[in-house]
Amino acid sequence: MTTTLVSLADIEAAAERIRSVAVRTPILDVALDRGGSAAPTIGLKCENFQPMGAFKLRGAYNMIAALAPDRRAAGVITFSSGNHGQAVAFAAARFRIPAVVVMPETAPRVKVDGVRRYGGEVILAGTTSVDRKQKAESESAARGLTMIPPFDDPWIIAGAGTCGLEILDERPDVSAVYVPVGGGGLISGIAAALRGRGSAARVIGVEPSGAPKMSASRAAGRPLRLERTASIADGLVALQPGDLTFSHVQHFVDDIVTVDDDAIVAAVRWLHREARVVAEPSGAAAVAGILQSPSIAASTVAVISGGNVSAESYAKYIS
Repeated sequence: MTTTLVSLADIEAAAERIRSVAVRTPILDVALDRGGSAAPTIGLKCENFQPMGAFKLRGAYNMIAALAPDRRAAGVITFSSGNHGQAVAFAAARFRIPAVVVMPETAPRVKVDGVRRYGGEVILAGTTSVDRKQKAESESAARGLTMIPPFDDPWIIAGAGTCGLEILDERPDVSAVYVPVGGGGLISGIAAALRGRGSAARVIGVEPSGAPKMSASRAAGRPLRLERTASIADGLVALQPGDLTFSHVQHFVDDIVTVDDDAIVAAVRWLHREARVVAEPSGAAAVAGILQSPSIAASTVAVISGGNVSAESYAKYIS
């Protein structure tokens, strides 16, 4: 495994490693009716159909499966606002090893319950990614657990990149792929897969206007840490991108756009109404980016990154 940018070979190896666990999710075609004579069709890559409800399973399982048996047997730990923690707990359960997940005190109950349902131990620590990372690092050292980072790791990025391989397998002529951006692991992997396969498709990241860490970092030319972030999309509010994910975005990604919370809720509602797809706010961000775009190229795909949302919250979004 490379310590710089992940290669196509890394991603293809990850695809073999996760084949028996991660679902090869479908791309659903939905008309984007804007009142014109011809409604363009967009494809929805439904990662909310993964066994634990989000794309995060790809990277988490890839890394845990690649660990040396003795390290894996000792158990794993991570820090997560929700979906990565559920993915680590789910993957650890498949290997019958301990998993500890450090989550923010503000984590949605549905995601905390998800970690526990898969057998993970939950530790609540602070409200920021820095708080939970520090707690996870101290617990890792004290208990001899292997850290499974949420995004800034080549194994995690390579696992996420398998989503990009599937998009190309099903849509070799794809012209644009919109991807939600939190820490940057998903867009890094997808972009690396597309470029590795020689695709010229535009890769557009979408992040909340209340958490524009990748936009700010690209403007600064280096990973930049924001003082604070806030958004309804709890999975996309990292304070800064990783060094490795930022490097991938700089090399492979065409553009990063921002969407506000109202646009994200509108995308959740649109997905329910037009596609009968249940997406959490973070998972709907890519569609929000498409809905606010003045023009959409033919053969555009939006990645629906997750669907872990409580029934109470979802009812409010779609009503």
